[in-house]
Amino acid sequence: MNTIRLSVQAILAVTALTTAFLDSRPSNQDAGPAITTAEKAASQRSLYRKAKAKPYGASAPTYTVTATVYEAVPGQTDQEPFVTADNSRIKPHYGTRKRWVALSRDLLRPWGGHFDFGDTVRVIGISERLDGVYTIHDTMARRHRRYLDVLAHPSENLDIFARGVKIRKVVSEWD
Repeated sequence: MNTIRLSVQAILAVTALTTAFLDSRPSNQDAGPAITTAEKAASQRSLYRKAKAKPYGASAPTYTVTATVYEAVPGQTDQEPFVTADNSRIKPHYGTRKRWVALSRDLLRPWGGHFDFGDTVRVIGISERLDGVYTIHDTMARRHRRYLDVLAHPSENLDIFARGVKIRKVVSEWD
């Protein structure tokens, strides 16, 4: 605790000395043209424009995939059906309201794709009930290419095989 207090006091002392030194320096009129307030404002506006949010999906490509449904049961997964590829845990009373998906390996970054585990994707074209934003938590077997698997509970009795489904990465406002 004492070392933290001493560190903070040292930082404050250095800051105070630096500020005092900068304030006591004589202004040099020959150092170049002074920056006007208008120029500062224009500079700040250009920085703001660069950091401003892009429109939804402006830089994210759209992929056409085949969508299916999978359940966290040993016959459709590996030996640990409640653990996803990114080590997330599926709770026993999960369902499609959880909004988790698995993507085929060709779409995931570790295998050369453009998506990472934890990315959110907008899915359009499955059904009115299942279209929306999902989070990528799992991957599929090697044999699948351009596939998306929606996590569903066995009690939901979903049987989906939809071709031509569109997915697009949800772009954050600072990308």
